[in-house]
Amino acid sequence: MTRVMAQLAMVMNLDKCIGCHTCSVTCKQAWTNRSGTEYVWFNNVETRPGQGYPRTYQDQEKWQGGWELNGRGRLRLKAGGRLRKLLSIFANPVMPSIQDYYEPWTYDYDRLFSAPVQDSTPVARPRSLISGAPTKITWSANWDDNLAGAPELAPADPILRRMSDQVKLEFERAFMFYLPRICEHCLNPSCVASCPSGAMYKRSEDGIVLVDQDRCRGWRMCVTGCPYKKVYFNHKTGKAEKCTFCYPRVEVGIPTVCSETCVGRLRYIGLILYDADRVIDAATVPDEKDLFEAQKGVLLDPHDPEVIAAARRDGIPEDWLEAARRSPIHKLIFEYGLALPLHPEFRTMPMVWYIPPLSPVVDALAGTGHDGEEAGNLFGAIDSLRIPVEYLAELFTAGDPEPVRDVLRRLAAMRSYMRRVNLGRAPRESIAAAVGMTGEQIEQMHRLLAIAPYDERYVIPKAHAEQGAQLEELATGCSLDYDGGPGMSGPFGEASGQPRPVAVETFHALKERQESGALVDPADREGRVNLLNWDGKGLPTGLFPRKKEDR
Repeated sequence: MTRVMAQLAMVMNLDKCIGCHTCSVTCKQAWTNRSGTEYVWFNNVETRPGQGYPRTYQDQEKWQGGWELNGRGRLRLKAGGRLRKLLSIFANPVMPSIQDYYEPWTYDYDRLFSAPVQDSTPVARPRSLISGAPTKITWSANWDDNLAGAPELAPADPILRRMSDQVKLEFERAFMFYLPRICEHCLNPSCVASCPSGAMYKRSEDGIVLVDQDRCRGWRMCVTGCPYKKVYFNHKTGKAEKCTFCYPRVEVGIPTVCSETCVGRLRYIGLILYDADRVIDAATVPDEKDLFEAQKGVLLDPHDPEVIAAARRDGIPEDWLEAARRSPIHKLIFEYGLALPLHPEFRTMPMVWYIPPLSPVVDALAGTGHDGEEAGNLFGAIDSLRIPVEYLAELFTAGDPEPVRDVLRRLAAMRSYMRRVNLGRAPRESIAAAVGMTGEQIEQMHRLLAIAPYDERYVIPKAHAEQGAQLEELATGCSLDYDGGPGMSGPFGEASGQPRPVAVETFHALKERQESGALVDPADREGRVNLLNWDGKGLPTGLFPRKKEDR
């Protein structure tokens, strides 16, 4: 019998990512702008090919993250079971060091002001934020940005090491693309299974994976267990921290900070229904190349009457079912067949999926005298794209190139079909038929990928008050709220003031302001203080309550 559960998921369209890092900066400001988290990036954007962050995190022979199958075909943690964890609980040998991330630093700015008069200009030297000692800056989270393929960096890419010499040669003559990453909020999270204290958990109502700061004992087994290395250790608090999928925002229907601020509008958020009883079976298929289709088989059709009946039986609210039917995630995975999971071979069943990039091909084809926008030419060039299909396959389909080719062919078909439409020519249905679609589907796919408005890219159902006991929004405060905690006391971290429980009304008000057509609500103007236009004389209007005699 099907056991239906709901999962918030994300899709990122890599064809639109420009590597501006706005998502990283806003996430940093909102969640990890505190002491102890200087090196922590819940969201980071990597240049591919490259080492990633932390360095070579994808090399599970080295870092032992994720799951593997034992001799009986059952799942086991790659880093070892309970006994092995007990033996290494005080000295975990399989974990990135601060050098694999980077040692955070500041500058000795006081030297600029206190240095004696001299012939040369004084220099603000870097100092470690951990030890306070002078340091040399040799690495950071964005150190190899835009340097893909450089001979100093490309050999360190774990994916390139697994590929043939011919692909490497093509790659060195080629390209780069950007890969934004957050926590995958997996259906089968190895970080949760690795935690000895039970502090890591996956929320039953929406699938978000969180860390209970009260229960965390800082063993850091979760850091080892996560193959994506998206769990971090706060060396000041002695606790693990990770991406929360901005749950105080999504509980009231607002997208995550990284999605909200994405310049390229490449992120989509929606609800997926899945059969919880089939997760383990899908994660244990023997052939890694079958994991992609196996994971798709776990996800359920929200339009199926039997699925709807089972979901109602399992307590999923009607508005959540409606959100699942309108979900852009389901459309991108199933209706349009564009989205692929990141490293399904880790067997964690990740729920942040990607549309692979269709690398520049038009100019290259035009240079040969062919029409670079003609469907037949585009289809024929798929295997000669600047980004090797084999490289994308190692990222998204455990090395199977066929699903990647199918996605790239659909993207190429959309480009050619819509070109004719935009030039006022008659649509050519044969282009859509060549990739198993109709012209109407191509146009709907183009709308979603190119011009979809806010409420089509983000279909996020609100949390229900009757589920309050399951949620982290408690009357006594959030479980991540503590002195100097991870910023859950407001949308911009500890700088917002003293820790206090997250107020749902605050986020509701934010959503109303975001959807309002006016820049400022006239009724709200009186209560606002404009310090930008204050001349520094007297007191700005509204800064303090008016005296009774002035009222």
